[in-house]
Amino acid sequence: MSFRTRLTLFFMLIVVVPMVALGVAVSRLVTDSEEGKANARAGAHVTSAMRIFERSAERAALSARALGGDRALTAAIRDGDRAAATRRARALAAQKGLERVVITTPGRATPFVDVGDPDALAAGSARVRGNGSNDQLATVQASTLGAEAFVQLVASPDVEVIVRRGDRILASSLPPAGRAGATGTARATGTAGATTGATPLPERGTTTIGDVDYVVAGFRADDFDGAQDAISVLTDSSSTATAVARNRRLALGLLGAFLVLAFVGAILVSRQLQGQIGRFLSAAKRIGGGDFSTAVPTEGRDEFAQLGDEFNKMSHELERRIGELDRERGRLRASIQRVGETFASNLDRRALLEIGTETIAEAVEATAGRAGAGTDEVRVGEIEPFGAVLDAAERRARATNAPAEHSDGDLHALASPIPRAREDAGPLGYVVVARAGRPFGDEEHALLGSLAAQTGISLENVDLHDQVARQAVTDELTGLFNHRRFQEVMTAEVLTAQRFGQPVGLLLLDIDNFKRVNDTYGHQQGDVVLREVARVLRESSREIDEPARYGGEEMAVALPQTDLEGAFTIAERVRTAVEALAVARLDGEGLLQVTVSIGVAASATAEKDELVAAADAALYTAKRSGKNRTVRAPAATVASVEAE
Repeated sequence: MSFRTRLTLFFMLIVVVPMVALGVAVSRLVTDSEEGKANARAGAHVTSAMRIFERSAERAALSARALGGDRALTAAIRDGDRAAATRRARALAAQKGLERVVITTPGRATPFVDVGDPDALAAGSARVRGNGSNDQLATVQASTLGAEAFVQLVASPDVEVIVRRGDRILASSLPPAGRAGATGTARATGTAGATTGATPLPERGTTTIGDVDYVVAGFRADDFDGAQDAISVLTDSSSTATAVARNRRLALGLLGAFLVLAFVGAILVSRQLQGQIGRFLSAAKRIGGGDFSTAVPTEGRDEFAQLGDEFNKMSHELERRIGELDRERGRLRASIQRVGETFASNLDRRALLEIGTETIAEAVEATAGRAGAGTDEVRVGEIEPFGAVLDAAERRARATNAPAEHSDGDLHALASPIPRAREDAGPLGYVVVARAGRPFGDEEHALLGSLAAQTGISLENVDLHDQVARQAVTDELTGLFNHRRFQEVMTAEVLTAQRFGQPVGLLLLDIDNFKRVNDTYGHQQGDVVLREVARVLRESSREIDEPARYGGEEMAVALPQTDLEGAFTIAERVRTAVEALAVARLDGEGLLQVTVSIGVAASATAEKDELVAAADAALYTAKRSGKNRTVRAPAATVASVEAE
């Protein structure tokens, strides 16, 4: 085998193979990163759409309750006067800005009244009861949101929305050509959800409509008469594909350029060394076998001696390069492992802070470091020898709110704030790293600031996730749990009570004459009253209780492991505390006093709906009996519930 052949093989082993592997890894990381960003954008868009839908449904429920309380409409329903009911429903719908009103009565297969846009969404419902009876007279469903209006609220230049009900498209932001493609040319992957024509759209996945690729995220929601709406949010992913291709070409281009340069250099060296004979032959064979420790013997100053010297230098250089490649491969493995750890801990604030600090320390070749953000603090390496310079550098960074360095003899430390996304907000915390030997350069200053900013973005994303999670179960006005959270808690507590035979209590509270407060002093004053009553309810409840806003001026408390007498005691504590409450008027003209009526029920065997109905009936009795009082669920009702 010729010397040139050996050098070529050697080049392949130490350069080509590692660089090809690196190219594959970089290409995959680029693809995963861009796809992750696209999926995150799609998730944000569908979350926004769900929030718009849910808020519209809540407003619709309030409107339906208001229609159910209209005397003229109730009288027309009771009399079976469909024409009068339709006229009154249409007038109320126009007055309240409703898109559709549907009234159904027991025993009828078709709606008693149906006015408005049949494509309206986000229906809210309320029950209409007869005078002096618990029998249901009718059910009122109302909507404040049309399908086209919903699409316009959600859609944006790179986001399309399709709303379907059954096999029919109610509204779509796709242009006419795109809608035609959506009925026959969509190719979807993922979990099946809504459909475009005969082809299903995934609730989560990707699809192609016409020549456009989309990331699809969707959800389903119940609507009028038990119909189900399928909402699909399509985010244009063409920018993701472009970014992947651009970054991949750049990375592969750089790797290819490096390979070309290395290959050219190897050819030149092989041609220069091809004429070596005799005394260099054994040394060349050993080097070809990978032994770089033996030097080529040289004597004198002739050309062979000079060639031998250069050959020895090349041997030492190759040995150094191999060491660097090994170190780089180790750093690459560590980086890939760190990326995996980041994906696994993307909602663990402390873990993300630790990963960010380790990455910063390794990037600037520091041997120790620490970081703090809020109550979280992490350390990497042995920081004890660097304690003084770490403290000094961090003080400078806090004073200047910018990267700062401090040196003490042979010890050097570099600190930087961990900034927030908003430039006018203070930093999340500070990171400081240190090493011995040489000070940090300008590039390392810039790299530290960049990595600290990325760490800050990751931490803020975790904080944002926690905030959204809290908002999902919390009523914004009162700070109590919302209706959905209350239903989840009641379901869980009722199942626990049935399993272990321990009673669960329920308290339903309604603010007396609340409409008079709104009409007399304004809705802002009414909001103040709601917040104050909610505060009293929260302070009067036990740690295990679950106070929630049930709807409008009604509030509820789930009372685990509480019998009827215990629930009554808690309710009386709440009622008397509210009665003693003095609410300041917003106009500064004195104080307001309000009272509440409370219905309580408890059972160890009843279903959730039965327990709620019993407490609601007790609340109705309290209101009808003069208000400002607590009423237990009638013994006959509780016995009937438990017997069932």
